[in-house]
Amino acid sequence: MAHPIPTHLQARSGIVSMLLAVFLYAVLNALAKHLAADYPLAEVTFFRNAFALLPATAMLARAGGWRSLRTEHLGGHFWRAAIGLTSMVLLFLSYHLMPMADAVALSFSAPLFLTALSVPVLGERVGPYRWGAVAVGFAGVLVIVQPGSGMLNTGALVGLSAAVAYAFAMMAMRQLGRTEAPVTTVFYFTAFSTLLSAVALPFVWTMPTAEGFALMAAMGLVGGGAQYFATRAYSLAPAAVISPFNYAGILWACLFGWLFWGDWPGAHVLAGAAIVIASGLLILIRETRRRAEAGTCDTSPVLSRTLPLSTGRKH
Repeated sequence: MAHPIPTHLQARSGIVSMLLAVFLYAVLNALAKHLAADYPLAEVTFFRNAFALLPATAMLARAGGWRSLRTEHLGGHFWRAAIGLTSMVLLFLSYHLMPMADAVALSFSAPLFLTALSVPVLGERVGPYRWGAVAVGFAGVLVIVQPGSGMLNTGALVGLSAAVAYAFAMMAMRQLGRTEAPVTTVFYFTAFSTLLSAVALPFVWTMPTAEGFALMAAMGLVGGGAQYFATRAYSLAPAAVISPFNYAGILWACLFGWLFWGDWPGAHVLAGAAIVIASGLLILIRETRRRAEAGTCDTSPVLSRTLPLSTGRKH
């Protein structure tokens, strides 16, 4: 069944919600980069997930309470949390190792990996136009990392690994999305990620200062708020309307990187990011048309950045 065409007010509200989510994710990323300089990544990740349980629980209550947690795919939720947590740790590490704008630009390659991996993993068919977009997108990645000039450093490799891990997480979310409500996936992801990240705490624990604890609490609450607004955005309008606004994250990354760390992306990063974004938008357009021709409308945020939630998608 085709998804109802959103009204002008719904589309506008969805876009505003996504812009709020993107801003909150940018704040989360900046906090993660700041905290990773003084605390182990495992500890930062734990508090990010633990405090995100508060808004996740509020979302659950609004969606109908604990009965929304009924599922026949608990193993799928655990796998999604494990691979999503891996992506999160790698993403936070990339923020620590390189300028924020560079890391965010590389994270935009996740939809390219998703498209390429969906063929062998999910058995999906990808036509020549989308393969062409993937090829162009990976050319943009090469422009960003400049491997020939010795720029393919540890940070770039970690950033690309985070994008690959997030592509696997998105595939898991696609499969869960066939039967699970978004709030169900968000809550299980947050709960399982909190438990998994707690396993490493006894080995890396560093007692946070009052300021550090407050910032880690803020990071979790901000991340949970970003998940809420991203979820709301995709409930109001289709991915074709909402997803392009995820790319506003590069603007916030440039601004925060300049304000707090004195970093400004080089021309090659901005040029490569533009190529990757253009290819990602082309993939989104082709995906939307393909599903429309098939008589369906996939409102899942294919190009979202949550990582979270999809942030974008439920990340």
